[in-house]
Amino acid sequence: MRRTIARVVTALLVTLAALTSGIAEAAAPASPAVTFTNPIAEQRADPHIFKHTDGYYYFTATVPAYDRIVMRRATTLQGLSTATETTIWTKHASGEMGAHIWAPEIHFIDGKWYVYFAAGATNDIWKIRPYVLETSAANPLTGTWTEKGRIALPLDTFSLDATTFTVGGTRYLSWAQNDPAVGTGTSVYLAPMSNPWTISGTPARISTPTLSWEIVGHRVNEGPAVIQRNGKVFMTFSASATDANYCLGLLTANATADLMNPASWTKTQTPVFKSNDATGQYGPGHNTFTTSEDGKSDVLVYHDRNYKDISGDPLNDPNRRTRYQKLYWNADGTPNLGIPVADGVTPVRFSSYNFPDRFIRHWEYRAKIEPNVTNLADSQFRVVTGLAGTGTVSLESANFPGYYLRHRSNGEVWVDKSDGSTAFKGDASFYRRAGLADAAAGVSFESYNVAGSYIRHYNYLLVTQPADTTTARADATFYAE
Repeated sequence: MRRTIARVVTALLVTLAALTSGIAEAAAPASPAVTFTNPIAEQRADPHIFKHTDGYYYFTATVPAYDRIVMRRATTLQGLSTATETTIWTKHASGEMGAHIWAPEIHFIDGKWYVYFAAGATNDIWKIRPYVLETSAANPLTGTWTEKGRIALPLDTFSLDATTFTVGGTRYLSWAQNDPAVGTGTSVYLAPMSNPWTISGTPARISTPTLSWEIVGHRVNEGPAVIQRNGKVFMTFSASATDANYCLGLLTANATADLMNPASWTKTQTPVFKSNDATGQYGPGHNTFTTSEDGKSDVLVYHDRNYKDISGDPLNDPNRRTRYQKLYWNADGTPNLGIPVADGVTPVRFSSYNFPDRFIRHWEYRAKIEPNVTNLADSQFRVVTGLAGTGTVSLESANFPGYYLRHRSNGEVWVDKSDGSTAFKGDASFYRRAGLADAAAGVSFESYNVAGSYIRHYNYLLVTQPADTTTARADATFYAE
């Protein structure tokens, strides 16, 4: 009995000590940082990636000639950038499937591979309709593909961008189509499927371009892509003309709702992903989603251009390229796509070791830690080679390229624009150390030019100070996410 009481007292004292120290030991994040180097594939638009159980990612996309379907595979997402590309199918010399081979998607369904794509006819290149290919080969790059033909839709009109997904055991097809009774442009439709190339029932029109950002140049809702999380179905779609006005919107429904009821879906009133002058990325869209190699991070895959002005019809401009960046989730469970980040290494976020819901962010250029940063890019930083060199790193703002986390003479940490001086380079450079409070998973940043001082939070503001106490070491430890 005395031993039991002793154990209880000991436990209470340990708990009390933790509480009075003010240090909450955080577990390493469930979704650690994952980075990529963009662009992934030049002149590859409408990208689609399927992560298969064989350990490979399979990638396909639209080629500028609009004349064939290509595919590549790799065991890593970054590896797709240099993987050998194979042509698995070529357009017909005459008739249907003879022109405008667009937006292929690769899916594995019931033990077979399927490619969904849109195509026109040689005698009418704008008679765009959705088609399906099938192979039972283990490796779709080397398999023999069978044409399953056109997906029969009730309306025989301009239709494209078919994708498929399952919710609650039901497989659905979603696509974009013009209905002359609705007006010009394309809307997003949905229907259940009886097999991988056949829909059943009457399709539902779940989104129509009506908002100002959906109708620039053309009235467009197209390119649906689905990701599911915590009982919600999120469907991104692309809007407006395929120039710098191209952007992503978002539809949301409960997974238990009747997805065939348009009222089950709500649309964001503003784009969730659009061009960004600061990062030099224009017309981001026609996305898909995949997951990191360890399965712990969701990844946004999309195309854009790195220039704004296009001469002539954007469809004749070949330079849409495939890009990746990590997809984050807001505290309310909604996806946060952020901004299309600059070319090069993608940014990460840093959460606090002892305040795990708070992230390093800038606000009016002052660096601090805050929770629920819905303006995601304020809390994203590229870890780049240190401006001072000699084995250091610098933390460059995602939405203010050329601005870096930097300690000023009073120790306060701000996001400041580099002036190129030796003093600035020293102030904005840090040695990346193992986390002072969690060496296994955490990270700490020691000042390059003030040895022994680390970036830490104090009253939620970032400063550089010596980490000479338990509290200071906790305050100076972060997790890359």
